[in-house]
Amino acid sequence: MNTTTPRVFIAATQQNDGKTTTSLGLFAALRKRIGRIGFMKPVGQRFEEIEGKRIDEDSVLIDQTFGVSTPLEAMSPIAVEPDFTRRYIEEQNNEHLVKRIQNSFDRAAWEKDFMIIEGTGHAGVGSVFDLSNARVANLLHSKVILVTKGGIGKPIDEIALNAALFDKEGVEVIGVVMNKIIGEKYDYVRDFARRGLARLGLELLGAIPEEPLLANATLGQIRQTIKGTFINAKEKNRRRVKKIVIGAMNSTHVMEHFHPGTLVIAPGDREDVILAALSTSTLTDAEDRAIAGLVLSGDLLPHQSVLDLINNSDVPVIRSPLDSYSVASGIHSMTVKTLPGDVEKIDKIQSLIERHVDVDRLLAKL
Repeated sequence: MNTTTPRVFIAATQQNDGKTTTSLGLFAALRKRIGRIGFMKPVGQRFEEIEGKRIDEDSVLIDQTFGVSTPLEAMSPIAVEPDFTRRYIEEQNNEHLVKRIQNSFDRAAWEKDFMIIEGTGHAGVGSVFDLSNARVANLLHSKVILVTKGGIGKPIDEIALNAALFDKEGVEVIGVVMNKIIGEKYDYVRDFARRGLARLGLELLGAIPEEPLLANATLGQIRQTIKGTFINAKEKNRRRVKKIVIGAMNSTHVMEHFHPGTLVIAPGDREDVILAALSTSTLTDAEDRAIAGLVLSGDLLPHQSVLDLINNSDVPVIRSPLDSYSVASGIHSMTVKTLPGDVEKIDKIQSLIERHVDVDRLLAKL
């Protein structure tokens, strides 16, 4: 197996801490400094079907963003299907999986000057089939960066727990990137986190402030979460939602809450609220001053005359079988992923990593 190409393994204290954000930003930063960068996610839990193969969605994101010039199956060798764990326990085919990961790394690293390896979940994820993040990092002879959410007590406790498993596997953790630090607490958290991590013998390599843009879902992502369908303006599915309003009050009062980026949720038979939302497209012709859209909940539809207005309106309208509370709860709890082609978010991520992560120090520690 290739042991000469420089590499780093991006792990995290838990799912959705910011591994993909860090990997994407580092890819851009390292490409400026080094040249040809490769990527792989050895074990993926969220995947899509591409030409009959199950490919991790983060590998697709990196490939479509940067044009990695690596076969997708080499970037994503193992996709954990719903019955993957059961079949593994029955068959115990670890040697086959190890060879697949190592061979895929060789293909992904071919003619590359540096490799980024992204883990999945916390350090122990995958232990049930003998491929925890810690063991995979060991198999690929890689040092590790741990990503965690902003804070002092809980994040550092979780770092200590995860670092212990990497240490058990003989893998060196070279530093920590702290993500989503609340703006008004940024300097305070960065200072004490650095001092707290130093007590564990770890270095804070990056402290990334919370960025609202990265947490704002698009209408397309929301439609999928609430099991909805677009009634009109489907082409605006990338419009970003900044705020949610449930139209449970009369139309006069609800309009006071209409601001740019607002998603209005209302039962499909609340025609007064629907008409108030549609009126925003006639009150302003600027995209950035309009409400984000409208969700008709409860699988209800207004009178045909109102439907005709919807079809002639520029306000995107989604119909959902869920009630208003379930729609709002689903949106509140959803995980907002960066999607291929989401230029605004990708540019912001690259800027955040370049500005707030000490990439040169990272390279020196490798």
